[in-house]
Amino acid sequence: MRVSTVTMFEQSVSAMNHQQSEFLRVGQQLATGKRVINPSDDPRAASQALAVSQSIAANQQYMDTRITARNTLSQTASVLGSVTDALTSARTLIVQAANDTLSDADRQSLASELTGIYETMLGLANTTDGNGNYLFGGYQNSSPPFVVNAAGEVEYVGDENVQELQVDATRRMPVQVNGDSVFNSVPGGAGYVAEAGDGNTGTVTFTGPSVTNPAHDNYGDYFALAFQVDGDDVTYTVNGGDPVPYEAGQQIDLGGLSITLDGVPEDGDTLAVGPAEQMGTNVFTTLEKAITALETPIETPADQAAFTNTMNTTLRKLDNALDNVLTVQASVGAKLNELDVLDSVGSTRMIHYEQTRSDLIDLDYNQAISEYVMRQVGLQAAQQTFVAIQGLSLFNYM
Repeated sequence: MRVSTVTMFEQSVSAMNHQQSEFLRVGQQLATGKRVINPSDDPRAASQALAVSQSIAANQQYMDTRITARNTLSQTASVLGSVTDALTSARTLIVQAANDTLSDADRQSLASELTGIYETMLGLANTTDGNGNYLFGGYQNSSPPFVVNAAGEVEYVGDENVQELQVDATRRMPVQVNGDSVFNSVPGGAGYVAEAGDGNTGTVTFTGPSVTNPAHDNYGDYFALAFQVDGDDVTYTVNGGDPVPYEAGQQIDLGGLSITLDGVPEDGDTLAVGPAEQMGTNVFTTLEKAITALETPIETPADQAAFTNTMNTTLRKLDNALDNVLTVQASVGAKLNELDVLDSVGSTRMIHYEQTRSDLIDLDYNQAISEYVMRQVGLQAAQQTFVAIQGLSLFNYM
């Protein structure tokens, strides 16, 4: 078979082009630090690297979302801490106000302090985040969740929903608490609250109620006590039942709990005893009633009894409100701790993803440098071979 000069030239040029292409490819790998620059370099590795990159992007998005969640929860926890301090201060004032030696002026001074706490708490309830959204409004976070209605009472106008964020692939976390669950709720197991009727004119005061038997059939019921006075005959009924003789200082068994009454009632006086969640849970209403009682002069024994009952009820409700806020605060703290755990897991996962992607497409410099030198030698050999072939001619020997 005769090999023509053209064939030798074409093969030599092809060999040079191939060696130059491989030399440039390895040089580009060294310049970028990547083994797979184009999908055609390693289709299988490129496909797997793309899937890993998508996982990295999703994991990064979860990490960014956790930052947002942590900011919101941290601010919520801070506000709840301030609410706890306010409730503690209010409770201290109520205990101080219950001292019978205080004058009307003293109580008026305490009322001013309690009003300041009331206004502070209202401001905390309408706290906004850095974007102007109200923390405790639920989905209705564009307007204040707590407003003063036409009757002069603070009411919650937000909703019961809470914002949730996808903080991990399998975890969707509530990052808010609505105002109803903070300022208008009591914790589970809050027990009972007693409250005297607004129209009472007698001097009956109460102590308690206290739980005697949580397993009793009537435990959990609502009890309405009404007094009847006919001359020297004083009786009371429970939920409209049969009249029972009343004596000052007696302990009344209500089935599962008891309450001690003292003083002399007037005909028509009432007293309600019920589960805390049925006896008014709005902390602002509780403070409003306490402020009104502190501002009202005490001129008669009946006034003193009404004041004492109001302070007793207020103290019990503030205790429940404080326990509730602490429970919510603990829940927020638990979520912050969970975010820390998820961050740790996410960081470990990110390291694993990065290592996997590196194994797929990153360059082994030792191997690449060796190949680079080899390709350089191959290119030089191809060039020298071409020069040698180019000089082959019979005319050189004639």
